[in-house]
Amino acid sequence: MSTQTVLERRPKPISTALYRHPRGRLAALLTLPMAWLIGVYIFSLALMLITAFWTTDPFTSRVKPGFTLDNFEQILTVPAFAGTALRTLGIALAVTAICAVFSIPLAVFMAKVARPGLRAVLAVLVTLPLWAGYLVKIIGMRLVWTEEGFFNWSLSMFGISGPGFGVLATILTLVYLWFPYMAIPVYAAVAQIPDNLFDASSDLGAGGARTIRTVVAPLLLPSLIAGSVFTFSLSLGDFIAAMYVGGSNTQMIGSIISQNINLNPPLAAAFSVVPIVLVVIYLAAVRRTGALNNL
Repeated sequence: MSTQTVLERRPKPISTALYRHPRGRLAALLTLPMAWLIGVYIFSLALMLITAFWTTDPFTSRVKPGFTLDNFEQILTVPAFAGTALRTLGIALAVTAICAVFSIPLAVFMAKVARPGLRAVLAVLVTLPLWAGYLVKIIGMRLVWTEEGFFNWSLSMFGISGPGFGVLATILTLVYLWFPYMAIPVYAAVAQIPDNLFDASSDLGAGGARTIRTVVAPLLLPSLIAGSVFTFSLSLGDFIAAMYVGGSNTQMIGSIISQNINLNPPLAAAFSVVPIVLVVIYLAAVRRTGALNNL
């Protein structure tokens, strides 16, 4: 038997087979991600949407398959549900706006003004909330907002007290949690802006605030949009912050979902559709600005 015959009968490596079959290579690359995306994520969302049209027996609390719009009707007609949805939307928008307002001057200072040593310190401080667990950060913020906490203690010398637990404490807590998701992409975008643009703006007589407003902000719009998607969607889905620092009168969409997930799963599923719809509307709105084309 010749050497050539032996080589021909030897099994071909998998890499060689994939190289000769581009479709097989593409299938091997996408099989596991698509299986997770379709089999777990999309399938679970589809089941949730189907469940939203079912009903719950008020006596046995058993879920009965069927088709009804009562769950969605309750979201729109029950004042507590509609108010919670609007409150959550307002909190998410407020968190996003505050993060955007604070991230721009901070990013400009870090990227264009601060020395390398101070820049490293600020980068650590900005990303510090990401180092600890979620509940650890929530408990820490709860201690800040208590009557004997740091916030009230620092204001007591001026004869005033903090707002305590409520909507404002919830907003500021969410800003603390999600600010890195806005600050990091904005800082990366500012670092790429040529320094001569700042010099030209200064030569034309623009001050620092006007330079940020007319030169920096338009260039940062794609990064602001990218960061806002995180801050907006994460704030919409949060409810533990409202539970611990929002007080007894501050509920968010996640609070109602958590309360009904065992008692009335169809209602919880219907309410789960609300943040999805709000995020889709938000993405459609920012898409009209054209900012997403540059991401």
